[in-house]
Amino acid sequence: MEISQLLKGVLDLAVLAVLRGEDGYGYDVLRRLRVAGLQEVGDASVYGTLRRLYKAGLLTSYVVPSEEGPHRKYYSLNEPGRQRLDESGQTWRTFASTMNSLLGEAA
Repeated sequence: MEISQLLKGVLDLAVLAVLRGEDGYGYDVLRRLRVAGLQEVGDASVYGTLRRLYKAGLLTSYVVPSEEGPHRKYYSLNEPGRQRLDESGQTWRTFASTMNSLLGEAA
């Protein structure tokens, strides 16, 4: 099974989870996802997901000037985003538990 196919279904959840603890700009979110173990995630996928989550009202954004290059657009989780993270997290845990049972793994 290809990781890229699995990522399509859970990238929203992963991005929301990364932003739960600390705001981040596009490349920072990408880096944190990769450090967490999602090395296969693509740049364009993360940037597109951030824009889509923002347009859906799950993130807020603000711009911070940078001395090292262009200004950076930071994203932060707002209350609707936290609610979606909680709901999606529960859905994921239920799904993962079901898959673990099917595969004969301890939940």
